[in-house]
Amino acid sequence: MGTLDQILDKALRGERIGLEEGMELLASDQIEKMGHVANQIMLRHHPEPITTFVVGRNVNYTNVCDVYCRFCAFYRAPGSKEGYVLPDETILQKIRETVDVGGTEILMQGGTNPNLPFTYYLDLLRKIKSHFPGITMHSFSPAEIHKMKVVSDGLTLDEVIRQLHEAGLDSLPGGGAEILDDRTRRKISRLKGSWTDWMDVMKSAHRHGMNTTATMVYGLGESIEERALHMLRVRDAQDECIAGGYKSTGFLAFISWPFQPDNTNLKLEKAKPEEYLRIVAVSRIMLDNIKNFQSSWVTMGPEMGKLSLSYGCNDFGSTMIEENVVSAAGTTHKVNIELILQLIRECGKIPAQRDTKYNILKVYKETDKADLDFVMQN
Repeated sequence: MGTLDQILDKALRGERIGLEEGMELLASDQIEKMGHVANQIMLRHHPEPITTFVVGRNVNYTNVCDVYCRFCAFYRAPGSKEGYVLPDETILQKIRETVDVGGTEILMQGGTNPNLPFTYYLDLLRKIKSHFPGITMHSFSPAEIHKMKVVSDGLTLDEVIRQLHEAGLDSLPGGGAEILDDRTRRKISRLKGSWTDWMDVMKSAHRHGMNTTATMVYGLGESIEERALHMLRVRDAQDECIAGGYKSTGFLAFISWPFQPDNTNLKLEKAKPEEYLRIVAVSRIMLDNIKNFQSSWVTMGPEMGKLSLSYGCNDFGSTMIEENVVSAAGTTHKVNIELILQLIRECGKIPAQRDTKYNILKVYKETDKADLDFVMQN
């Protein structure tokens, strides 16, 4: 297996890190040393001193959910007086506001609402695209896709995803991955499905030409081995996509953040900030086939988000004009575009706005100010 230095040297040579080696990294307290190596690996993918961000909006179209995850403070059970489904016109207005301030991405997510038929999603996507053909619908978690399959009157998973893609779904976010191991998944959410259920959706999306992102929520009582397995399972799926020669490039980004215990039914200790930097660094080292790593400022705060840019992250994520799921758990970090530019510049980087596929739309020079002042609304 080797010492920490031997493992890091192996990574720098471009050789793959195995399960036991990954566990060794995840157990190490030499976070700065691992961060330095992760940053070197990041620079091989992104030699220019540019840190990107996307102007996007979260639209939580419903909070009704029948999965009852113990760690979620957002959902309401079917039949709850606090449950809602946003009217189509409200969703279109939110997208209009996003487009008006230069936004390009809509992250539309909700609960697994058993009362919505599959045609609801197809009709909504078509309506959105008819009004805003240029907007990227980076929407619906794998758990939501599985619910659509359940209510679709016998369609296969592949057919559900094919029809969604045709209707206007452009890419899938990685929500609901939590930890990709069933021991922890059964403990925190018995009804959400296995880790292979999550992965089957992503693999199907890749086969149908859609890009996706992969996520990891740690601090759920998982073991170090489960953390390492999570990373390897994402890496294996990316290998499969690359080998398959699909139109999709697979997982465009990896995003990790700690579980937020406030206001939830899962009473666990909040992870320490340095744990975040360890996870970011080790994931960059292990996931050698994923190019982009996002900083999680919504959960970690702007200063830790800034620090992560030297631990393997090359992207500052989304402006998150609206975010209700994380904020329901008591974590709200309001960041407007000007502050994003400032934080990136304070790291010695050049900020650039990108689209969902990481194409750069605008590079901000030192004297440039943002045209946008839309702040996250909670």
